[in-house]
Amino acid sequence: MVAHTRDKLDNLCGPDLLETWHNFYAEMAQRFFKADPKARVKWAGPDMSVLSSITARLMETWAHSQAIYDMLGHKRVNGDHIKNIVVLGNNTFSWTFTNRSEPVPATRPFLLLTSPSGDLWKFNDESETDYIEGLASDFCQVVTQTRHIKDTNLKTFGAVATNWMEVAQCFAGPPSEPPIPGTRFLQAVSTPTL
Repeated sequence: MVAHTRDKLDNLCGPDLLETWHNFYAEMAQRFFKADPKARVKWAGPDMSVLSSITARLMETWAHSQAIYDMLGHKRVNGDHIKNIVVLGNNTFSWTFTNRSEPVPATRPFLLLTSPSGDLWKFNDESETDYIEGLASDFCQVVTQTRHIKDTNLKTFGAVATNWMEVAQCFAGPPSEPPIPGTRFLQAVSTPTL
């Protein structure tokens, strides 16, 4: 993918790449602003609505920046705007299974997630036997595959909830395996002593 991107961008790098990116996102934002939110647009995976495409771009930016936070050893402070990623993660429940050529379970697990501000977010029909609970940020990390569920404090109850969180994938492309437990985490940054 990196080779393809470099070829497509004529090997731009450094400040020139940053300037191109700034120009592109400003133009893209204007196009999205004028577009019908329900209009379908092409993407690497199935076509999606403009609104879903915007959310997916936010999700990608959030997910990839998590890797940067982790490598720099900075704890990320999320706001309630991550609800867009939670919604996308929940909406791609069926995609996770379809993408793996597996039967889609008849019912989505109940989600009971605590937002960054402390509010409770509930999704899907309430269930006492098949549900997921924990921090919304942990759910976002699992569905974007920036963390393995075992490296979060999410709790799953029931076979469908557990199976989904083991392989959740809210992004397009072929089936992707989550990171191996213990491989994606906030790096400890040593402070030099004087």
